[in-house]
Amino acid sequence: MDKKNQAESQRTATADQSSYTLNTTKMSNPRTGRRGLARIVAATFLTAFITYYACFQWFGIIRAAPSYAGNSETVLGNKVPLEAHIISKCPDTRDALRELILPVMQRVSDKVDFKISYIGKPASHDGVECMHGPSECMGNIIELCARELYPDPKLSLGFIMCLTKDYKHIPERALVEDCALEHALDFDALNECATRDDGAHGLEMLRNSVTRTADVRFQNATAYAQLANN
Repeated sequence: MDKKNQAESQRTATADQSSYTLNTTKMSNPRTGRRGLARIVAATFLTAFITYYACFQWFGIIRAAPSYAGNSETVLGNKVPLEAHIISKCPDTRDALRELILPVMQRVSDKVDFKISYIGKPASHDGVECMHGPSECMGNIIELCARELYPDPKLSLGFIMCLTKDYKHIPERALVEDCALEHALDFDALNECATRDDGAHGLEMLRNSVTRTADVRFQNATAYAQLANN
């Protein structure tokens, strides 16, 4: 990522951004061995960490619950947690979703509890600071709304991947409308979600999401430190 562009784009998205509106296989046998599933997911985690540690440095991008390692039991209704931590206006996000997340979801989507959280920093006045500025914050909110309205990854993940293919134009109306139409999402519902309560609803979702990413980063750092000391 270009350091100059990154530095220029470090701006804070506060509640003022709320004035912006969007108007502008079939799976394998369920008895598939847990050991094989663990290998698939673990390989993805390792590759993602190596790739994105170099790009984002202090962000651990993809994680599984530490308690899963070495255990044949899974959590969350017998599903393995799979969580991606991304930003909407970045080519690395596009590549990670296409090359890491999508292949895993195609193979084991019925066996994982998939979530997406976003990278950023809580700012003053209940705002959020995003790496590429307020437009990225709005893009993150639109994607969070897709996840809220359409929890099935087959719908929301497809929509998010559609946006990231043309990430430079996030959150332009034409792009959001085209991707919503392509993946059978209701554009008006996305718009209502993102602008609800003068934008407060979307901003709260984003703030909770970046807080989640920070918590995961801390948990992972603690777990790695413990492993290193053993």
